[in-house]
Amino acid sequence: MEVEIEASEMEVEEQPPIPSSTKKFGLKDYIQTNYGDDYVFQIVPRDDWTSMAVSLSTNAVKLYSPMTGQYFGECKGHSSTINHISFSGGSNLHVLHSCSSDGTIRAWDTRTFQQVSCVTAGSSQEVFSFSFGGSDDNLLAAGCQSQILFWDWRNKKQVACLEESHVDDVTQVHFVPDHQNKLASASADGLICIFDTNGDINDDDHLESVINVGTSIAKVGVFGDSYEKLWCLTNIETLSVWDWKEGTNEANFEEARSLASESWTLDHVDYFVDCHCSGGDNLWVIGGTNAGSIGYFPVKYKGTAIIGPPEAVLGGGHMGVVRSILPMPSMKSGTAQSQGLFGWTGGEDGRLCCWKGDDSPVISRSWISSTSALALKVPRNRKNSRRCPY
Repeated sequence: MEVEIEASEMEVEEQPPIPSSTKKFGLKDYIQTNYGDDYVFQIVPRDDWTSMAVSLSTNAVKLYSPMTGQYFGECKGHSSTINHISFSGGSNLHVLHSCSSDGTIRAWDTRTFQQVSCVTAGSSQEVFSFSFGGSDDNLLAAGCQSQILFWDWRNKKQVACLEESHVDDVTQVHFVPDHQNKLASASADGLICIFDTNGDINDDDHLESVINVGTSIAKVGVFGDSYEKLWCLTNIETLSVWDWKEGTNEANFEEARSLASESWTLDHVDYFVDCHCSGGDNLWVIGGTNAGSIGYFPVKYKGTAIIGPPEAVLGGGHMGVVRSILPMPSMKSGTAQSQGLFGWTGGEDGRLCCWKGDDSPVISRSWISSTSALALKVPRNRKNSRRCPY
């Protein structure tokens, strides 16, 4: 049963007045996705933004409307942790893919919530990440336990297995936009590998370059005008920026949490959720507190490396660690922008929180500012929750 609670029903602490020079972002409402101690792992949108998928620690994926929060249904079938989800594009917008520690990558028809296909990496394997691409757009790559597996997704036949490039769990695989034959992989062994996937894929002939980050990698992503930049978040909460084409390091933030913490007035930044790129070379790292507040911190990596004061702060919606953030599209008239929606967040408290720019009273105020004059203090009488790795 899905329970939706309006923001006005929640208790709040009296907040100080908001500076007139800032634009407010407040909690519109929240949805409790389950009862008990279930986590929200990831939130991803369908390409046309008519639905969003939410993976949970119950090994299920639930579907909601990103505009209204309406619950559509759920996809169930995995027998272990769901590590990554993603919608298809093109003519298959309704197809959702998920991978799991049960060793499978499954496809779901979100109109019926039924499984429509499944590929298996092996009963003893875990699948941590997947990506579609290749020169002919026919490859499905999966990051597993020290291996990268490839299938031709059209016939579900495995076409390659790379097992010499990494020696630990492959936590991320990404085909690079505008370079669809290039695959970036990242691992708990601290290495990022770049492969050319043309032809018969093998470790000897198709490994183009290796970046040694030096510690276990949690997430990577590509950005930049030509998608030549790569950001990397590690499991010890460090941040680095690289040029994957040149194999060079552009910035290293070994004390990233401390730098972010010094730039705002809230509690110490305990972890990083993700990085956000809005196009071009712009980059933000999204940091959070164990009490549930999050901030968008701009990252300056050219010249002197700086993590600046947060340009957006969201507080008061969550009561624990935030696991996923889905920013709404900002340039599509008639959709999220016209309704003032900032986005959705999900966390270890099992909540989906919807944030909306609104001048009316809200349960806990947050705002976006160009003046660095941030931020409202979040009540500290919250139970701390430690971040759990995969």
